[in-house]
Amino acid sequence: MANGSVRVRFCPSPTGNPHVGLVRTALFNWAYARHTGGTFVFRIEDTDAARDSEESYEQLLDSLRWLGFDWDEGPETGGPHEPYRQSQRTDLYADVARRLLEAGRAYHCYCSTAELDARRDAARAAGRPSGYDGHCRELTAERKSAYEAEGRTPIVRFRMPDAPITFTDLVRGEITYLPENVPDYGIVRANGAPLYTLVNPVDDALMEITHVLRGEDLLSSTPRQIALYDALTELGVAKGTPAFGHLPYVMGEGNKKLSKRDPESSLNLYRERGFLPEGLLNYLSLLGWSLSADRDIFTVEEMVAAFDVADVNPNPARFDLKKAEAINADHIRLLDVNEFAERCAPWLRAPFAPWAPEDFDPAKWDAIAPHAQTRLKVLSEITDNVDFLFLPEPVFDETSWTKAMKEGSDALLRTAREKLESADWTSAESLKEAVLAAGEAHGLKLGKAQAPVRVAVTGRTVGLPLFESLEILGREKALARIDAALARLTA
Repeated sequence: MANGSVRVRFCPSPTGNPHVGLVRTALFNWAYARHTGGTFVFRIEDTDAARDSEESYEQLLDSLRWLGFDWDEGPETGGPHEPYRQSQRTDLYADVARRLLEAGRAYHCYCSTAELDARRDAARAAGRPSGYDGHCRELTAERKSAYEAEGRTPIVRFRMPDAPITFTDLVRGEITYLPENVPDYGIVRANGAPLYTLVNPVDDALMEITHVLRGEDLLSSTPRQIALYDALTELGVAKGTPAFGHLPYVMGEGNKKLSKRDPESSLNLYRERGFLPEGLLNYLSLLGWSLSADRDIFTVEEMVAAFDVADVNPNPARFDLKKAEAINADHIRLLDVNEFAERCAPWLRAPFAPWAPEDFDPAKWDAIAPHAQTRLKVLSEITDNVDFLFLPEPVFDETSWTKAMKEGSDALLRTAREKLESADWTSAESLKEAVLAAGEAHGLKLGKAQAPVRVAVTGRTVGLPLFESLEILGREKALARIDAALARLTA
């Protein structure tokens, strides 16, 4: 490709929900553009009318904005190579296909599906490569006329060179494909609709893309595209061939490639659970790249400053949800407490919050937020952790109740209530000492003594720091809940 600044592209199809593998590809392209001071082009591959939808298109734009990606050219931003939706560029593809045919770099293929299948089966049976065998490469005008008289409508097939194709992958090094393994391929359907194999390289050429960073699953199509770039360069459509870098597979359970059908692949899942964009991007960047061998937590800015596609590891990367949550938790801790409180806001309202809006107490929320920030893995966990503050009564979780309310818990709770009643409710330390004293009176350490108190007051065995929670809830409500728990135990 011609000299100049880096130009990369992200070109998803608007089908279904965005998935994390797609986000990882967008991230590496965006980071490389920002690291090099280049251009990040965002375009939409929406030529499949049966699968594409406007809803998915809007979701893609919304997802990129949520992740913090800005694009220099693309939908809504515009740019010198408009339009950036393939469905609006069909005349361009038709013109390029016509020029390839006229130059002899492509030809009409009249083979029926049944004929192609039969010849492939025969090739396999004979131990030969089963790709297209060039049957229509050199058809005479008479034979073409005969096919057309039969009512056959041809596809357009690109003529591959009869020589090996070698290129240096930015991630994998030098790769060579032999001609018998890369047969001629279709670029336009019989109905005139252009195929991905044509439109993707044509758009890259016209938009002067210098680096194509994409998934490993597209590696086998690269020699085809390189040959097409050579033809497009001859025609003056392209200024050369971009550099290619193929990013490693993201693997899911059972050593299988993570697919769109896997629940953990959906970006929406992470948004709904309350992953921070910066936490999710930090984790996804580790799927094939690292800032340093001994550092997993870093900001997007730090990634951009260091990112080089040459440092991407070609080996498959395994998606580990627990590690993703742990990294997200670290990013939650890094937030300013006011920003943390603001980010939690969606989970403190309907439809997530089970309390009435008028029962939400901003002062109590401000007081509990610093304690909550140290405990969450994802923001959605905030709802269950603070519901005891805003519900008239704590939730009743049978598992928690059974686990905490052992034989003798009623006696412990009576003692704890007595000690707490005379404690200083402006001091979490005083409340701790009260429960500690109650435990000692019954031969229990603090951990065992506080469990029934926690379940009586919050409804759950696990939650935010108990004594700070008691202080924020307040004396009257806390003691009333202990009384209610005692009534339940003695009923």
